[in-house]
Amino acid sequence: MPAANIARMSRLDTEQQRLFSTDEHSRSAGLVRRMVLGISGPADWPLLGAVWRGVQADLDLPAPAIAVNGVDAFELWFSVADPLPAETAASFLDRLCDRYLPDLAASRRRMSPSPDPGLGTEPERVPQLRAETGRWSAFVAPDLAAVFGDDPSLDIPPGEDAQADLLSRIRPVTRAEFQIAMARLMPEPSPFLHEPVAAAPLRNAAPIAPRRGPTNGYDDPRQFLLDVMNDATVSMELRIQAAKALLP
Repeated sequence: MPAANIARMSRLDTEQQRLFSTDEHSRSAGLVRRMVLGISGPADWPLLGAVWRGVQADLDLPAPAIAVNGVDAFELWFSVADPLPAETAASFLDRLCDRYLPDLAASRRRMSPSPDPGLGTEPERVPQLRAETGRWSAFVAPDLAAVFGDDPSLDIPPGEDAQADLLSRIRPVTRAEFQIAMARLMPEPSPFLHEPVAAAPLRNAAPIAPRRGPTNGYDDPRQFLLDVMNDATVSMELRIQAAKALLP
Protein backbone atom coordinates (compact mmCIF):
# COMPACT_ATOMS: atom_id res chain seq x y z
CA MET A 1 0.00 0.00 0.00
CA PRO A 2 1.43 3.42 -0.95
CA ALA A 3 2.67 5.58 1.90
CA ALA A 4 0.09 8.27 1.04
CA ASN A 5 -2.78 5.81 1.59
CA ILE A 6 -1.29 4.72 4.91
CA ALA A 7 -1.11 8.38 6.01
CA ARG A 8 -4.75 8.93 5.11
CA MET A 9 -5.83 5.83 6.98
CA SER A 10 -3.77 6.86 9.96
CA ARG A 11 -5.45 10.27 10.12
CA LEU A 12 -8.94 8.77 10.06
CA ASP A 13 -7.98 6.18 12.66
CA THR A 14 -6.57 8.94 14.85
CA GLU A 15 -9.88 10.80 14.80
CA GLN A 16 -11.82 7.60 15.55
CA GLN A 17 -9.47 6.93 18.44
CA ARG A 18 -9.80 10.47 19.78
CA LEU A 19 -13.57 10.37 19.83
CA PHE A 20 -14.83 6.85 20.36
CA SER A 21 -12.26 4.40 21.65
CA THR A 22 -11.84 3.18 25.22
CA ASP A 23 -8.86 1.41 26.70
CA GLU A 24 -8.98 -2.23 27.74
CA HIS A 25 -9.37 -1.39 31.43
CA SER A 26 -12.40 0.84 30.75
CA ARG A 27 -14.03 -1.77 28.52
CA SER A 28 -13.59 -4.48 31.14
CA ALA A 29 -15.20 -2.15 33.69
CA GLY A 30 -18.24 -1.64 31.46
CA LEU A 31 -17.37 1.95 30.53
CA VAL A 32 -18.01 3.57 27.15
CA ARG A 33 -17.02 6.74 25.33
CA ARG A 34 -19.39 6.32 22.39
CA MET A 35 -23.19 6.56 22.34
CA VAL A 36 -25.11 5.93 19.13
CA LEU A 37 -28.76 6.76 18.48
CA GLY A 38 -30.33 5.74 15.17
CA ILE A 39 -33.70 5.59 13.45
CA SER A 40 -34.61 2.82 11.04
CA GLY A 41 -37.66 1.07 9.61
CA PRO A 42 -37.63 3.38 7.67
CA ALA A 43 -34.65 5.67 8.03
CA ASP A 44 -35.88 9.18 8.77
CA TRP A 45 -33.50 12.13 8.88
CA PRO A 46 -36.15 14.81 9.67
CA LEU A 47 -36.96 12.97 12.92
CA LEU A 48 -33.34 12.39 13.87
CA GLY A 49 -32.40 15.87 12.72
CA ALA A 50 -34.74 17.26 15.38
CA VAL A 51 -32.68 15.40 17.99
CA TRP A 52 -29.42 16.70 16.49
CA ARG A 53 -30.68 20.28 16.73
CA GLY A 54 -32.29 19.80 20.14
CA VAL A 55 -29.22 18.53 21.95
CA GLN A 56 -27.39 21.68 20.89
CA ALA A 57 -30.16 24.25 21.38
CA ASP A 58 -31.83 22.80 24.50
CA LEU A 59 -29.05 20.86 26.23
CA ASP A 60 -26.01 22.98 25.22
CA LEU A 61 -24.12 19.90 24.02
CA PRO A 62 -21.63 19.92 21.15
CA ALA A 63 -23.00 18.55 17.89
CA PRO A 64 -22.74 14.76 17.55
CA ALA A 65 -21.46 13.20 14.34
CA ILE A 66 -24.09 12.24 11.74
CA ALA A 67 -23.81 8.93 9.91
CA VAL A 68 -25.64 6.87 7.31
CA ASN A 69 -25.14 3.21 8.22
CA GLY A 70 -25.11 1.88 4.67
CA VAL A 71 -28.17 -0.33 5.25
CA ASP A 72 -31.28 1.13 6.85
CA ALA A 73 -30.63 3.91 9.39
CA PHE A 74 -29.43 7.42 10.06
CA GLU A 75 -27.33 7.64 13.22
CA LEU A 76 -26.01 10.21 15.69
CA TRP A 77 -22.63 9.37 17.22
CA PHE A 78 -21.94 11.07 20.56
CA SER A 79 -18.45 11.19 22.04
CA VAL A 80 -17.78 11.76 25.75
CA ALA A 81 -14.46 12.97 27.08
CA ASP A 82 -14.58 10.73 30.18
CA PRO A 83 -15.77 7.11 29.97
CA LEU A 84 -19.28 6.54 31.32
CA PRO A 85 -20.93 3.42 32.76
CA ALA A 86 -22.88 1.77 29.96
CA GLU A 87 -26.06 1.99 32.06
CA THR A 88 -25.68 5.78 32.36
CA ALA A 89 -25.09 6.15 28.63
CA ALA A 90 -28.14 4.00 27.90
CA SER A 91 -30.26 6.13 30.23
CA PHE A 92 -29.11 9.28 28.42
CA LEU A 93 -30.17 7.89 25.03
CA ASP A 94 -33.47 6.69 26.46
CA ARG A 95 -34.21 10.16 27.85
CA LEU A 96 -33.36 11.74 24.50
CA CYS A 97 -35.99 9.50 22.90
CA ASP A 98 -38.52 10.42 25.58
CA ARG A 99 -37.86 14.12 24.98
CA TYR A 100 -37.55 14.29 21.20
CA LEU A 101 -39.06 11.05 19.84
CA PRO A 102 -41.99 10.29 22.15
CA ASP A 103 -44.21 8.95 19.36
CA LEU A 104 -41.56 6.84 17.63
CA ALA A 105 -42.13 3.10 17.97
CA ALA A 106 -39.49 1.37 20.09
CA SER A 107 -38.82 -1.05 17.22
CA ARG A 108 -37.52 1.84 15.11
CA ARG A 109 -35.05 3.07 17.72
CA ARG A 110 -31.42 1.97 17.57
CA MET A 111 -29.49 2.65 20.76
CA SER A 112 -25.99 1.63 21.74
CA PRO A 113 -25.71 1.04 24.60
CA SER A 114 -29.39 0.20 25.04
CA PRO A 115 -31.51 0.34 28.21
CA ASP A 116 -33.04 -2.94 26.98
CA PRO A 117 -30.28 -5.54 26.48
CA GLY A 118 -32.59 -7.48 24.20
CA LEU A 119 -32.82 -4.55 21.79
CA GLY A 120 -29.21 -3.41 21.98
CA THR A 121 -27.09 -3.71 18.84
CA GLU A 122 -23.42 -2.91 18.46
CA PRO A 123 -23.09 -0.31 15.69
CA GLU A 124 -20.86 -1.20 12.79
CA ARG A 125 -17.71 0.80 12.19
CA VAL A 126 -18.17 3.86 9.99
CA PRO A 127 -17.14 4.11 7.20
CA GLN A 128 -17.16 0.64 5.69
CA LEU A 129 -18.65 -1.45 2.89
CA ARG A 130 -21.75 -3.25 4.16
CA ALA A 131 -22.08 -6.80 2.93
CA GLU A 132 -25.88 -6.74 3.31
CA THR A 133 -26.35 -4.07 0.64
CA GLY A 134 -23.05 -3.78 -1.19
CA ARG A 135 -23.13 -0.07 -0.30
CA TRP A 136 -21.10 2.14 2.03
CA SER A 137 -21.69 3.69 5.42
CA ALA A 138 -20.21 7.13 6.05
CA PHE A 139 -20.17 10.17 8.27
CA VAL A 140 -21.96 13.04 6.53
CA ALA A 141 -22.18 16.81 6.90
CA PRO A 142 -25.37 18.22 8.45
CA ASP A 143 -26.41 20.06 5.29
CA LEU A 144 -26.11 16.86 3.23
CA ALA A 145 -28.01 14.47 5.49
CA ALA A 146 -31.39 15.31 3.98
CA VAL A 147 -30.08 14.58 0.48
CA PHE A 148 -30.09 10.83 1.21
CA GLY A 149 -33.86 10.64 1.57
CA ASP A 150 -34.84 7.11 2.59
CA ASP A 151 -31.59 5.52 1.32
CA PRO A 152 -28.96 6.03 4.06
CA SER A 153 -25.99 4.74 2.07
CA LEU A 154 -23.35 5.58 -0.52
CA ASP A 155 -22.71 3.64 -3.70
CA ILE A 156 -19.02 4.59 -3.69
CA PRO A 157 -16.50 4.62 -0.83
CA PRO A 158 -16.29 7.98 0.96
CA GLY A 159 -12.99 9.80 0.83
CA GLU A 160 -10.90 9.04 3.90
CA ASP A 161 -9.59 12.60 4.15
CA ALA A 162 -13.14 13.95 3.98
CA GLN A 163 -14.25 11.54 6.71
CA ALA A 164 -11.34 12.60 8.91
CA ASP A 165 -12.20 16.26 8.30
CA LEU A 166 -15.80 15.69 9.42
CA LEU A 167 -14.70 13.92 12.60
CA SER A 168 -12.07 16.56 13.35
CA ARG A 169 -14.92 19.08 13.88
CA ILE A 170 -16.60 16.92 16.54
CA ARG A 171 -15.86 17.80 20.16
CA PRO A 172 -16.38 15.26 22.96
CA VAL A 173 -18.96 16.07 25.62
CA THR A 174 -17.28 17.06 28.89
CA ARG A 175 -18.29 15.55 32.23
CA ALA A 176 -19.92 18.83 33.36
CA GLU A 177 -21.84 19.22 30.10
CA PHE A 178 -23.13 15.66 30.37
CA GLN A 179 -24.28 16.09 33.97
CA ILE A 180 -26.14 19.31 33.17
CA ALA A 181 -27.78 17.69 30.14
CA MET A 182 -28.91 14.72 32.23
CA ALA A 183 -30.46 17.08 34.79
CA ARG A 184 -32.31 18.94 32.05
CA LEU A 185 -33.63 15.67 30.65
CA MET A 186 -35.16 14.68 33.99
CA PRO A 187 -38.98 14.78 33.89
CA GLU A 188 -40.59 17.59 35.83
CA PRO A 189 -41.78 16.25 39.20
CA SER A 190 -45.46 16.35 39.95
CA PRO A 191 -46.40 18.93 42.60
CA PHE A 192 -48.61 16.25 44.15
CA LEU A 193 -45.72 13.87 44.85
CA HIS A 194 -44.11 13.63 48.24
CA GLU A 195 -46.65 15.72 50.13
CA PRO A 196 -45.25 16.36 53.61
CA VAL A 197 -46.67 14.02 56.25
CA ALA A 198 -46.54 14.89 59.93
CA ALA A 199 -44.31 12.39 61.69
CA ALA A 200 -45.25 10.90 65.03
CA PRO A 201 -43.12 12.27 67.90
CA LEU A 202 -40.30 10.03 69.04
CA ARG A 203 -40.17 9.12 72.70
CA ASN A 204 -37.02 10.00 74.59
CA ALA A 205 -35.56 11.58 71.47
CA ALA A 206 -33.00 14.34 71.81
CA PRO A 207 -34.20 17.69 70.53
CA ILE A 208 -33.20 18.34 66.93
CA ALA A 209 -31.78 21.72 66.03
CA PRO A 210 -33.92 23.38 63.37
CA ARG A 211 -32.40 23.33 59.91
CA ARG A 212 -31.69 26.69 58.36
CA GLY A 213 -34.34 27.87 55.94
CA PRO A 214 -35.52 30.99 54.13
CA THR A 215 -37.12 32.29 57.31
CA ASN A 216 -34.53 31.24 59.87
CA GLY A 217 -31.05 32.28 58.84
CA TYR A 218 -30.65 32.52 55.03
CA ASP A 219 -29.68 35.83 53.52
CA ASP A 220 -28.41 34.26 50.27
CA PRO A 221 -31.01 32.43 48.11
CA ARG A 222 -28.24 30.71 46.17
CA GLN A 223 -26.80 29.22 49.35
CA PHE A 224 -30.27 27.99 50.27
CA LEU A 225 -30.60 26.22 46.90
CA LEU A 226 -27.14 24.69 47.30
CA ASP A 227 -28.05 23.35 50.71
CA VAL A 228 -31.30 21.89 49.39
CA MET A 229 -29.50 20.27 46.46
CA ASN A 230 -26.93 18.64 48.76
CA ASP A 231 -29.33 17.62 51.53
CA ALA A 232 -29.83 13.85 51.43
CA THR A 233 -32.97 14.13 53.58
CA VAL A 234 -34.78 16.17 50.93
CA SER A 235 -36.75 14.31 48.23
CA MET A 236 -34.82 13.74 45.01
CA GLU A 237 -37.40 15.67 42.98
CA LEU A 238 -36.88 18.82 45.04
CA ARG A 239 -33.09 18.42 44.92
CA ILE A 240 -33.25 18.19 41.13
CA GLN A 241 -35.41 21.32 40.99
CA ALA A 242 -32.85 23.15 43.13
CA ALA A 243 -30.06 21.99 40.80
CA LYS A 244 -32.00 23.25 37.78
CA ALA A 245 -32.56 26.61 39.44
CA LEU A 246 -28.80 26.93 39.93
CA LEU A 247 -28.05 26.33 36.25
CA PRO A 248 -26.95 29.40 34.29
